[in-house]
Amino acid sequence: MEVLKNKVNAFWKEEDGLGTLELILIIGVIIIIALIFKDQIKKLVERLLTNVSNKSNEFFE
Repeated sequence: MEVLKNKVNAFWKEEDGLGTLELILIIGVIIIIALIFKDQIKKLVERLLTNVSNKSNEFFE
């Protein structure tokens, strides 16, 4: 009976699933932030790609 009690206590204290839950919550928050700032992120990426394109054209000329 003591062995069963120890195994139940060990299972109850196990925290392996907690990392998965935290990861899912972090991904959810990142997705929400991306949806809120979608337009600003899009403008930033377009501006950065334009700068990269201009610099590469200057380099290869």
